[in-house]
Amino acid sequence: KKKQAAELKKAEKRKAEVDGLFAKMYEDWSAGRITEYNFNMLSEKYQNEQKELETKIRQLHETIEAAVQTAADAEKWIALMKQYVNPVELTAELLNTLIEKITVHEAVKGEDGSREQEVEIYYRFIGKID
Repeated sequence: KKKQAAELKKAEKRKAEVDGLFAKMYEDWSAGRITEYNFNMLSEKYQNEQKELETKIRQLHETIEAAVQTAADAEKWIALMKQYVNPVELTAELLNTLIEKITVHEAVKGEDGSREQEVEIYYRFIGKID
């Protein structure tokens, strides 16, 4: 998370620099200090970099938000688990509190003739644990 935050800060800083360079380049072109050819060439370069940086910044924001949500979900799970550290019996309330859903797959015969059936348990806030 810290690495991504540092990367985000770096990308935002570079985006601000490119925006400033683009504005300066436009001023130079309108004042006649650079040719139209150079303006067009640099304009395309800066616009491409701006688009790349905007995409990178958006992706980093999404990644950081997902990490924050995952951490919050883990904290909620831990808080729930603390309430039910040593349950004496498995109650409906306990199941409804801790488990989001249970998926029971179709039974199949194993090679030795035994019956096998996959059961997946999805816990609240953390999902399926393999």
